[in-house]
Amino acid sequence: MRNLLFTITYDGSAYHGWQIQENALTVQEVFQTALQKVTGLSEDLKACSRTDTGVHARAFCVSLKTESAVPPERMLAALNHWLPEDVAVKSCREVPEDFHARYSCKGKEYCYEIWNHPVREPFLRGRALHYWYPMDEGLLDLAARHYIGRHDFTSFCTLDRREQGDFTRTVTEAKVERRGDLVVFTVAADGFLYNMVRIMAGTLLRVQQGRLTPEDIPQVIGARDRAAAGPTAPACGLYLNRVFY
Repeated sequence: MRNLLFTITYDGSAYHGWQIQENALTVQEVFQTALQKVTGLSEDLKACSRTDTGVHARAFCVSLKTESAVPPERMLAALNHWLPEDVAVKSCREVPEDFHARYSCKGKEYCYEIWNHPVREPFLRGRALHYWYPMDEGLLDLAARHYIGRHDFTSFCTLDRREQGDFTRTVTEAKVERRGDLVVFTVAADGFLYNMVRIMAGTLLRVQQGRLTPEDIPQVIGARDRAAAGPTAPACGLYLNRVFY
């Protein structure tokens, strides 16, 4: 029995997130189908997290305890042969027996990308939010820095049955920068609540619109009330960028 760690990347536009669902195509489904073709086994996957419909990943991690003897380098090549073109395995390696893609995770980094130009970019359709009014990335960076620290992020969580208990998270990085016509919000933390990054991004857009100031962000956090924050930004701009172990 070996424990393998896969790092995969995918364009989530065509998928209803990672986790298998009835009557909906997911990334886990196509990954498991490819894996079964390679190993001939029905494998039990452990994922680093869930991603929602339309969300993308540049580095999504999956661990697997398997009896398959296929070497990691051959496993990588074989999986990429069977996977659809919008999903790819970047690496495959053996890890200690007690490693778990979710429970061994120390933190994650997400990016939210906004195409900031009066004219839409067809090649970013489904891959970035189009915001056609001028954006002040310096102002938004000031606002984003208020997210840094250990806070109760109830204001930045869509409450449902999956979110219960402690809503406190430690944000280690939060910044906004411009890359040409692309404005990118990057945030890293020891964990994230349901829709947390998308609500953070939506709240930054409220700052851009003048409906909040950067100095209002601590009050939004302190309110512990979803109604105090901005809207949930569309899924198309969100990327799981890195997973820390």
